[in-house]
Amino acid sequence: MKKGFIDRLLEKTVSRKLLVFGTATGLLIADAGLDAATWGWIALVYIGTQGAIDAMKAYKGFDR
Repeated sequence: MKKGFIDRLLEKTVSRKLLVFGTATGLLIADAGLDAATWGWIALVYIGTQGAIDAMKAYKGFDR
């Protein structure tokens, strides 16, 4: 079955956010100039937007 445009867009968005979150975590662990407050903001944005996407998927029935 072919995926729709919105499904492909959501997959790209999720993977890019996860990459940013992983990079920020790596920089924090490596002590490469990323402070804990900045990492905290990145984590909050990642968790918040991912939660909104998951809620929309459940509401619209994208997880079928």
